[in-house]
Amino acid sequence: MKLFADTPLRRTLQVVADLLFVAWLCLWVWAGMAVHDGTEQLAGPARQTDSAASSMAEQLRDAGGRLSGTPLVGDELAVPFDKAAEASDGLASAGRDTVDAVERLALLLGLSVATIPILIVSAIHLPIRWRFIREATAGARFIDAQEDLDLFALRALAHQPMRVLAQVSDDPAGAWRARDPDVVRRLAALELADVGLRPKKLPGSPGTAA
Repeated sequence: MKLFADTPLRRTLQVVADLLFVAWLCLWVWAGMAVHDGTEQLAGPARQTDSAASSMAEQLRDAGGRLSGTPLVGDELAVPFDKAAEASDGLASAGRDTVDAVERLALLLGLSVATIPILIVSAIHLPIRWRFIREATAGARFIDAQEDLDLFALRALAHQPMRVLAQVSDDPAGAWRARDPDVVRRLAALELADVGLRPKKLPGSPGTAA
């Protein structure tokens, strides 16, 4: 699998883009966590209410239990304490419900803040990188022999602008049909450059010792 281009400029741009993409991910993950933690702090008073009310209910029940042992009037004395304990339980339950609601809101906001920007950039960056990797990996399999360059030269004749072909040869199609090795290689280089590849030094190619 070919992850980066052979050409220095394009390879550098790809590395920078990948690093910026990773930095973008880290930034918004951090932002999502910060929003989550900040929102969750709003549940602090509700937690305190839950704790205080639960403690009060326990103390009221304890006091009511002690008074209930009083001869003759014990049960009547314990009733107000039991009712107050029930009210405290209701207050504690409301506090717990508030904590649960705030925690759900914190999770939703944190995920939204992090996920939306990440998905937007991923939808742009990842398809571009995947397209390059797929095409470059496939193209790299066809540049290990002089004959393989014919395929890229033919693609260049079909895809490259006429002004670019004219810089290679006055008759690029005729030179390709005549299997002119220099023209074939230069045409192939044009097409390979579009996918970030460079032709290998092959035996018999210009610049290679016989």
